[in-house]
Parts: sequence; C-alpha cells; structure tokens
Amino acid sequence: MKTADALNQILNRIDGKGYKAYKDIQGSYDFEEDGFILHIDYVQGDPFAAPSKARVILPQDIARFPDYTYHNKSREVANRDFITRRFSDAIKKHSKGSRGSGKSGKISIDLPGQEILERTSAFINDDDVEIRFTVGLPAFGRKIAGREAKNLFFNELPDIVRDSLIYENLDKQALQRHIETNEDADAARDILRDNGLIAFIADRSILPRKSGIDPRPMPEDEVIPFESPDSMRWELELPNCGTITGMGIPEGISLIVGGGFHGKSTLLNAVEEGIYNHIPGDGREFVVTDPAAIKIRSEDGRRIERVDISPFINNLPLGKSTEAFSSDDASGSTSQAANIVEAIEVNARVLLIDEDTSATNFMIRDQRMQKLIHKNEEPITPFIDKVKQAYHDLKVSTILVMGGSGDYFDVADHVIGMNNYKPEELTEQAKQINREVETKRREEGGEHFGKINSRRPLANSIRPEKGKKTKKIKTNSKHSIQFGTYNIDLSSVEQLVDSSQTTAIGEALVYAKKYMDGNRNMNEILDQIFRDIHEKGLTIIGNPKSGNYAWFRRFELACALNRLRSLTIQQ
Repeated sequence: MKTADALNQILNRIDGKGYKAYKDIQGSYDFEEDGFILHIDYVQGDPFAAPSKARVILPQDIARFPDYTYHNKSREVANRDFITRRFSDAIKKHSKGSRGSGKSGKISIDLPGQEILERTSAFINDDDVEIRFTVGLPAFGRKIAGREAKNLFFNELPDIVRDSLIYENLDKQALQRHIETNEDADAARDILRDNGLIAFIADRSILPRKSGIDPRPMPEDEVIPFESPDSMRWELELPNCGTITGMGIPEGISLIVGGGFHGKSTLLNAVEEGIYNHIPGDGREFVVTDPAAIKIRSEDGRRIERVDISPFINNLPLGKSTEAFSSDDASGSTSQAANIVEAIEVNARVLLIDEDTSATNFMIRDQRMQKLIHKNEEPITPFIDKVKQAYHDLKVSTILVMGGSGDYFDVADHVIGMNNYKPEELTEQAKQINREVETKRREEGGEHFGKINSRRPLANSIRPEKGKKTKKIKTNSKHSIQFGTYNIDLSSVEQLVDSSQTTAIGEALVYAKKYMDGNRNMNEILDQIFRDIHEKGLTIIGNPKSGNYAWFRRFELACALNRLRSLTIQQ
C-alpha cells in the first residue's frame, strides 16, 4: 500500500498531461493523518466518461460506532443507509462540485430515496466502516487538472469522511431513530403472518405523495391522516416504539371501493410499497405488507414465453394452445393472465390489482354479455371467477381496487370503503346488497384454479453480449435495462423504486445463467441466487467492489427475466 504522499507526488507529476495519465493513481493509499485508507479501484479514461470509482475504509478505532447500531441485520442495513445519506450531505457541504470538463471534480454516492434498502454504498462491522463513491477526476479540456485533484483528495474528501463516518460527529438521535424505525417496521412485517394479515396501515399514516414523480409525503396540513375503522383496528407491539394501532387487512379477498378521487388507489399504492421500509418522516413508516405481495396489471405489447395461461384463457381461435402460450405482442388480457401465473409460479402470496390498470374483459363479464356471447365463444375466464379459487387452492390472497362492478361483492371476504380518504368497513353492507340484488351472472371458472406449470429457462438464451463486448448492461432508468442488444422494459413492474435495484437485477440475470442447467425450474434458480446473496452478500451477483447495487426481490428479478425478448423456456 502506498502513502498519501505518494498520491500527492503522482498528481504533481501528471499535472497538465493527457487525461489517460490518471491511470497512474489507481491503487490504495494510507491517509494516516486522517485515519482512513483510500482505494481508487477504477479510473475513467475520459472526463466525459463514467466517473472513477473509489472506496474509503475507516477503522472502528476511529469511527467508534457502538455495536448496538449494527448488531443485527435490520440495524446494520439502517446504519448503512444512514451513513450513505450523511456522506451525501457532507459532499454538498464540503465539495466544490463540478469544475472543469465533463464530470470534473464531482463527488457522488448512490443516494437512497424514501426507502431504506440494503445497498452496497456502505458497510459496517466490528472492524471498520466502508463507503463507496464515485469521483470525476478533474480536467480542463482533456488535460489533467492536478491541483484541483489534490484539493479534492486532500481537503474535501477528509472533511466529508470526518462529517459522515465518525460516530461522534453524527446526529446520534437521528441515527437512533433511523435504526429503530427500520427495526420496528421489520418486526411489524414479521407479525403479519402470525396474525393472518397481509397488510397493516398504522393510524396517523400520511399516504398521499407530493406528485406522481415526487415520492415525498404531502404536507400534513394538506392531507387527511389515515385512521382505521374500529372493526378492522389491530394493535401491534413493536420492540422500540411500543404499541401502535392501525388497520389490518386479513388474508383472503379484500375489495377497496369508493367514489372517484376518494383515496382508493392511494391506499393501494401505499400497500404495494409496504414491502419496503421507509425513512423517518416519510409518513408510511408503519405501512407494512406481506413481502410476497406483487402488483399485477395489464401490459399490452409485452413478450410472453411459454406460460400456461389456461386457467384464464383457452379455446382460442384456430386451436392455438394456451398451456404453453407465447406472444411477442401480448394483449391486455393475455398479458394480465401471464403476469398472474408468472407471479404465482415464483411463490407470490398476495396479488394487488387496480381496475384502472387492468384489462376490462379480463376482470368481468356481466350477465348481459354472457347472454349475448356464449361461454363457448369466449376464450377468457374473467378474474372474478378465479380469484376465490386462487385463495382456496393456492393460498394466494388478493387486494383489489374496484369502483365499477358490484359483482365482486359476491367473492369478497372484506370490503373497505374509502370516503374522503377515510376508510370504513362495508363488508356487511355489501353482503346485504348481495342478498337484496341478485347478480344473475353465471360463474365460468370451473371447480379449481388450474395448474401452475414449472418452466425451465435456458442459459443460452440469456445474451448480455453486444458487438465485441461479452457483457453490455446499462441501466437506463429504474424501469429500463439495456441488456446486450435487447431492451428490457420494466415500466409495468411498479414495485421497483430505485435504479440501483434495476442495476443489480441486470447483473443478477447474468449470474443466474450458472444455475440454468436445463433441469432447474424458475423457482429453483431464484432460490439458489438468493441463497448465495444471503450467504455472500449482494455483490456476489457482479462487481465485488460495486457501490451502486440495491436489494431487490425474487419477483422483480423474475419479471425482468420474463420480459427479456431472447428468453427461451423449456416447459
């Protein structure tokens, strides 16, 4: 390992030279006076290219984080999230920012959003604290700006490290609250299954967001805090904040009903994001959902590869099979059917559905349409005739926003009415309406849900190469991956919340090939991947020094795999 002075000498020597001379600084340096080790792992070849990658490791002898701030997985993840945010704050305080050409002088880190996710931007253990970040090495034109680089490494970086990675310099109460909020949310989610619940929304939660592109909460004086109806109120005992109350949604089929603009979709959106923990002040800190809940919608144009959608669609014209259905341009109904079957295939326990993003002909066929178009002329068995079977046969619950069809009262176990953003239980009223108003529609779903076939993805269909590059993966946004020559469109995978999740998923698709031996099915491959992640950490899927991976679920990985247009399945 070189000394910090050696880095200083190299920067003096290459000052004013061509940009590629920056390659000389790659390596490790002991900043003894500041107490940390700087690793420059990757040096960009051009000031306009992707920035250089670096890590700082600070011994716990200096950082001095108490072990209770990271002694279990929940606290460790929260701590790592917290110091990532503080490192970003310190960058804003101490860094001069961009200077010179391209990304020159810009220090940045993989900044989290409203969620607390396990990510590879920071690590903490009994020995040390590690932070991973990027830096645009300064240049004027394509000439090295050595003095600017020296200021960045020897003045700005030590101040940033001092403010963010040393316990005594942090807001200890804020860190404690961050850790305890995360731990309590994990505990609340663990309580759900023990009590037959699939979701819990705490009283006084703030569910509305500022906008469709701003996930921060609306100001409290502009919203109506959530308040559970008495008949659905539960108490949860949490390790740090004690007893909280809120609305519990039981297993089975639950409808969310109400007039337009009264908060139905807002409630469902909060539930779908309840698979994640949220930062203090988000308003949804104690909105928690079964981690195996997945949002389902129609998805016109998506590719489907050998999915058995026969529980919902069969008897297609020209005798086309639906037991191994494939399409390069699926319709709304076939895509929604495939999305449900694919989710159940990889062990989803809860389906979250909003009628606004569903195919109408997939959701319902009323009495008049049944009379006009006989069942033997209609390939689609609507969801209303399968939702109960999914629960009884497969133990898959459903939460459904429904404002347009009272026929769903027949299959609902629980009905939640939203009135001016306030929930009320309307189950008994819905049952009374069932008794008074006969539906007259005929059930079309048969006796059972139908089979869920195992599918075996083939490794040679996962093609990340492009041109001369054996692996070309680029995250265009949190909903788009450039994978080799293919673009994976994840715009309908609504529970992705961070582009670093998408980055990790792109790498995991390549990692998955090692388990695609023609014998393992989709579930077995996913089990093995997540077993490896649990045992060896998130970086096992790709670059072991990466600082921009965030935790993802098996469901979103399966969604990406199923939408890869080169995928070949053996059924």
